[in-house]
Amino acid sequence: MKVVSVLILAALALVIPALAHPSIDIVASNWKFTPAQITVPAGEPTSLRLTSSEGVHGIGSSELGIPDTAILPNKFVTVTFTPKKDGTYVVHCSIVCGAGHPNMMLTVKVTQ
Repeated sequence: MKVVSVLILAALALVIPALAHPSIDIVASNWKFTPAQITVPAGEPTSLRLTSSEGVHGIGSSELGIPDTAILPNKFVTVTFTPKKDGTYVVHCSIVCGAGHPNMMLTVKVTQ
């Protein structure tokens, strides 16, 4: 019985990570996202784990299915989206955050 339990646990350890969808950490600061560019798979759920190291920022894209989300300092928020088609999308900070706000953007490359 113990051998069967060990084999089941070993099989689950291999399968569960394969079932999880990609997760990308993104840090917002004045006036940039780090990383500034990400690549995600088309047709698959992807999670963005967002935080801010300074200032309040925001993200959202109807094209990509990213809901409008506030990004607060030293707090994490996760948004999950499923991009539908290949392409390069530019997502701007959605909360006015100062002089550099117009140049604050995240480039999302969606590939098959």
